[in-house]
Amino acid sequence: MKNAIILHGGPDKKEYYDPKAPSMSNAHWIPWLQGQLLKHDIPTATPEVPYSFDRNWTVWNREVERFDITPETILIGHSTGAGFFIKYLSIHPEIKVGKVILVAPWLDPYQEHTKNFFDDFEIDPNLVSRTAGITIFNSDNDQDSVQKTVEIVREKVKGIHYREFHHYGHFCYSDLKTGEFPELLLEILG
Repeated sequence: MKNAIILHGGPDKKEYYDPKAPSMSNAHWIPWLQGQLLKHDIPTATPEVPYSFDRNWTVWNREVERFDITPETILIGHSTGAGFFIKYLSIHPEIKVGKVILVAPWLDPYQEHTKNFFDDFEIDPNLVSRTAGITIFNSDNDQDSVQKTVEIVREKVKGIHYREFHHYGHFCYSDLKTGEFPELLLEILG
C-alpha cells in the first residue's frame, strides 16, 4: 500500500523552543502537503523529532522507523530531513522505496553544526536504482551550505531529477509567503 513520510528540517534551538512557533512537523508547508496527500488516498506520516536542533542520529532514526517503509513509500524530506533520507538510504542498501523528493537538502558540508550525523557515511552512488526516482528541489537563493550539498549529491549520484526555483529561499513559510507548495504536490503525484 502506498504511503508517505514527510520529514521536517533541523531548527536552531531558539526556533525549537519558541512558544509562538509551531512544532517542526506542523511548520511551513508540511501540514498542507499531508492534508493534500491524504485527500489523494496516500496515508502520510509527519514524524516529530524531539530535540531536532541537536541532530542526534539515533533519535532521528528512531522517529522515522516508527513508520512503515516499503517499496511504495514516498519519502519527502526538507533540509536536514532531506539529508537524513540521503544517509538513511545510503546506509541501508537493502531498502527499496517509491519516489524520494529532497527539498533544499542539507548535509552540513562544512561540518559546522553536526558530528556523527552526516560525517560518518558515504553517499551511495546507486541510490536512484532503489527508488521510483529521486528529485531535488533547489532554490537559487538558498544558503551556501545547501548549494554545496546539492553539488555534492549531483556529483556522487547519477540519475537524479533536478528542479531549480527562483527566489524560493529555503522553502520555508517566510520565503514562500504561504503554507501551500503546489509544485511539490504535483511532483509527488505526477
